[in-house]
Amino acid sequence: MPYVLGIDIGSTNTAAAVARRHGTTWTRPEAVPLHADSTVVPSVLCLSEDGSLHVGEPATDDGSRTTRDFVHRIGDDVPLLLGGEACPPQTLTAELAAWVVDRVHALEGGPAEAIVLSHPAGWRPYRREVLHRALSGFGLRHVTLLPRTVTVAESHAARGFAGTTAVVYALGGNSFEAALVRRTPRGTYETFGTPQGLDSIGGADFDEALAGYARTTLARELATTARRGTQAALRGLRAECDRVKRVLTVDLTADVVLALPNGPARIPVTRAQFEQMIRPTVQATVDLLLRAVQSANLTPAQLDGVLLAGGSTRVPLVTELISAALPVPVEVEPDSQLTAATGAAMAACQVVSPRPRQPAPARDPAPVSGAGRASVPAPRPHHDTTVPGDPPPRPPVRVLPLELPKPSRLVLARSRGREG
Repeated sequence: MPYVLGIDIGSTNTAAAVARRHGTTWTRPEAVPLHADSTVVPSVLCLSEDGSLHVGEPATDDGSRTTRDFVHRIGDDVPLLLGGEACPPQTLTAELAAWVVDRVHALEGGPAEAIVLSHPAGWRPYRREVLHRALSGFGLRHVTLLPRTVTVAESHAARGFAGTTAVVYALGGNSFEAALVRRTPRGTYETFGTPQGLDSIGGADFDEALAGYARTTLARELATTARRGTQAALRGLRAECDRVKRVLTVDLTADVVLALPNGPARIPVTRAQFEQMIRPTVQATVDLLLRAVQSANLTPAQLDGVLLAGGSTRVPLVTELISAALPVPVEVEPDSQLTAATGAAMAACQVVSPRPRQPAPARDPAPVSGAGRASVPAPRPHHDTTVPGDPPPRPPVRVLPLELPKPSRLVLARSRGREG
């Protein structure tokens, strides 16, 4: 059955969703099982000794052959090192995107009619062009790039959000972004105002707060435990804290469990204690959310809602602090870590079957002023705009692409076959 594909490569995890053509309509997007037992796969690449590239967490502790969170480095002239090899971050991102495309191709039995890939809302045209060139090098020449805030809005709209103007709050594992979105005459979304974001704040901070609490609580017991056993227990602490964080989104209490040599240790944690630990971090994201709203001189009365995305947005404190700051409906989907990917699939449907133009909305809050539309040639909609405060346009500058060392094992990895 013909289908389209949406991909979201986040700072921590990568997700994908497909929508299938059913006559003249499209089915609701469905998440693709990228891993044997999960719809997401870690945004991690590992280079083996033979040059093949593996997707997901490594089986060894050799950090020199593992790289992660490379999407946010796109546009940086300094390459990343992977197995001693200099690798531009856009090449690594394109490699992961190509792995997803190949996996979905195998599952669906054919290529997608259209592919939409999300990216951070604050990206300027240069970073999108750099990624487009890298994708083309892997045979992905017709990928539409859309801001993650737009794909999040598209996903919420598919689930029934009928608002015209909203602000998106996207909290990833190691990044946060917020931006205003509004519905266009064609029924799609675009960003406006000035996007806000931080690449050093996210759900991983919640895990670390719990891990710090556990280490402090068990300090005396850990000091008397065999060194080798202590190290083994602490290696699994972050994963255990991620589990407890998820439990506390629905329960009022949970136990952090560590397997120590002298027996399992349990550290009880209440939701109130956890929320006290993470409140400063969550409040910092809410402050950025308000700054995004203020960038377009909007008042809360002009917003139809706040649209959430990212697994950590299921933490009740997030909704509580947002609601206190903005008295408008706050929308979060059941599996919020898939929101951006399903929205990208919805946008891909519109690439193949554009919606008819609709009458212009009665309310026009502010002139468009953020990077928020697709960056591909016509007939796809062009969404490049200018953020207030940008310097005046400069004369054209020729930017030479970074090159991998020759011969590059990353290039050879595709001919040898990727493993995931």
